[in-house]
Amino acid sequence: MENREIIVKEAYSKMAQLCSRSEQCSVDIRKKMVAYEIMDELVEEIISKLKEEKFLDDERYVKAYISDKFRLNKWGRIKLRYYLKAKGLHDSVIEKGLHEIDEDEYKKALIATLKEKAKKVKSDNKYDKTGQIIRFAQSRGYEPEIIHRYLNEVIK
Repeated sequence: MENREIIVKEAYSKMAQLCSRSEQCSVDIRKKMVAYEIMDELVEEIISKLKEEKFLDDERYVKAYISDKFRLNKWGRIKLRYYLKAKGLHDSVIEKGLHEIDEDEYKKALIATLKEKAKKVKSDNKYDKTGQIIRFAQSRGYEPEIIHRYLNEVIK
């Protein structure tokens, strides 16, 4: 019993320290503890304690992730959703975070991305140029219907 308490205390301390340095999600913390070969029931106990003490909050993590990747990398909703799902986060938490993206900022980011790519495309053929721009915007995770809606503002 004494050994169990020591393991929980040390693991909790390490994970709390990690969470205080940078935003983490429960899935990442669980993987780290499994890598340290901590037993499953202890992992769940530590995670619930971290959530209770507000070191760990998946909604806060999703908001921070979306904010950073959208603002800095200009990622669209599709790419953001894909990477958050790959982490193993719940759909409801992901969707809640995605709905917080301001529509005007999203539109401005898409148009800026389209214009930036349009300047770099060398093709004189309008069809080829359009195709390259669309593929680029889709690779950034923007929805096809939104891309087509604002494409005419970029290509003249």
